[in-house]
Amino acid sequence: MDIWFGNPEDEVMCEEAGEGIILKKDKNGKTIGIEKLYVSKTVGIDKPLPVELVVA
Repeated sequence: MDIWFGNPEDEVMCEEAGEGIILKKDKNGKTIGIEKLYVSKTVGIDKPLPVELVVA
């Protein structure tokens, strides 16, 4: 699961912050998003989650 606080196209590096947590950073080292790995296993979901995109 990805959560963005900035423009995903600005990502130039990733940093593992803990077990299954990836910080996505821009060229200045600012965190612009996070990725949580293994979400479906963590919460016990055996089917894909539906995705909804809302643009503000």
